[in-house]
Amino acid sequence: MKNSDQERLKKIVATWDALQTQMHLHQITREELMQDPFSQWAVTTPLYNIGEQVYKLTPELKANNPDIPWSVVSGLRHRLVHDYEGINWSIIVTVIFDEMDAFIESVKALID
Repeated sequence: MKNSDQERLKKIVATWDALQTQMHLHQITREELMQDPFSQWAVTTPLYNIGEQVYKLTPELKANNPDIPWSVVSGLRHRLVHDYEGINWSIIVTVIFDEMDAFIESVKALID
């Protein structure tokens, strides 16, 4: 069964919320994420799940909301999955701690 855009948008938000909860519970800070392989491993699955949901959104939804960085988020998923050893963790830290909240707020605004 094909998921609707609304279902995908809700999954994006739910996955981000779950990641935020786990990061708080496990006290994953910027510094921890830069240095600790387990913390790095723990954040990658939710991030690539978010990217996969973004990738599968309809072209119409993305085109109707060009101010949201869809390709950046889906591109991050591609990088995490296909070039894990080449990840620049300072970029991931910036994404998680500085940029994702704004992205998620944009996604929330699209949910009915």
